Amino acid sequence: MTGPMTTPLPHTQQDIRRRNLSLVMHALATQGPLSRATVAGQIGLTRAAVSSLVDELVRGGLLVELGPEQPSGTVGRPGSALALGKRGPVGIGAEIGVDHLAVCAVDLCGKVRARATAEGSNRGRPPEPVLKELGELVRQVTDAARGSGLRPAGLAVAVPGLVARGTRTVVRAPNLDWADVDLGAAFPYSGGLSVDSLSVDNEANLGALAELWIGGDPAPQDFVHVSAEIGIGAAVVVEGRLLRGTHGFAGELGHVPVRPEGPRCPCGGRGCLEQYAGEEAVLRAAGLAQAAVGRPVDLLAERADRGDPAVRRALRGAGGALGIALAGAVNLLDPQAVVLGGALSRLAPWLLPSLERELARRTADPARPSLIVSRLGSEGPLLGAAHCVVRAVLDDPAAYAAR
Repeated sequence: MTGPMTTPLPHTQQDIRRRNLSLVMHALATQGPLSRATVAGQIGLTRAAVSSLVDELVRGGLLVELGPEQPSGTVGRPGSALALGKRGPVGIGAEIGVDHLAVCAVDLCGKVRARATAEGSNRGRPPEPVLKELGELVRQVTDAARGSGLRPAGLAVAVPGLVARGTRTVVRAPNLDWADVDLGAAFPYSGGLSVDSLSVDNEANLGALAELWIGGDPAPQDFVHVSAEIGIGAAVVVEGRLLRGTHGFAGELGHVPVRPEGPRCPCGGRGCLEQYAGEEAVLRAAGLAQAAVGRPVDLLAERADRGDPAVRRALRGAGGALGIALAGAVNLLDPQAVVLGGALSRLAPWLLPSLERELARRTADPARPSLIVSRLGSEGPLLGAAHCVVRAVLDDPAAYAAR
């Protein structure tokens, strides 16, 4: 994980202590296990001050003492090594996909401790039965987490649609056929979680945050993250922060027109990128619209790997359309990298050549970003959701311990 984001300077003694507790947690998250003395040196506090903070975090179940460090050749008694607790809080992440539901629990060390999934189409299903099924998966995962001595710290849900900034409302999810769905009101809370613990975000945003926090070493700090399944989503990270836009709708790359006179899109526009590079569009172009069952991306990858000319031609076309749409984003934002996530990561070998050609044609040479294939793939949004809850604990451990 990366270190804590810059925050306004604290004003009161309580604010200062909360900030210092967070500094200790982040030091151990990024570099632990560490001794008290090492933590003190890293965050610029006295050893006595760090010991007081550590004692509070140990009592709250957020840190554990592992025993004496290995001798380092320095004079004096070796300190006791500290680490994030493996039996403390976990972040619960959930994903509503067009063709699946998934939930997982991630501990403070970033390890997935429990998981549940349900395959099946959610396109056109009313929100109530989808959320009821998701709630059952959440219950299964929270029960499994508690059985391992863990405490759910919150729930974050990834959705394939626009989420109004600062709310839990899905304004529009065309590929689910949802509009103005308040998950805060509609979600059937279970597993000891409440509305106060729920957050909702676009799946591309959460995939980008996962890339930033756990995707690579070192992770780029300025990048455009593009992911695809039925639809195509994108998110923009600038200087290590997600760019949300005024309403929270930044990153709608799938509905950037690449051929303005092209086919009608469910969003109401014409010639949108999704009509050329979305999963269904690629299947149609490859002549596989009726053959795909289960995970269509697996079928596409297998056929492309075997040299199927129709599939490879369809993927070249999709890559070219992606390059056209991304060229505008690259020229506007000058990112360090473009990251291909979701289904795009599995299909990258056949998408990248035409994508790179279009970027080369349409961007200034010095501005051309690195192209990175995500190691997280389709897991990104789910892991990003769970890690959002984990980060909230790291950023303000005092709030978690006070519950």
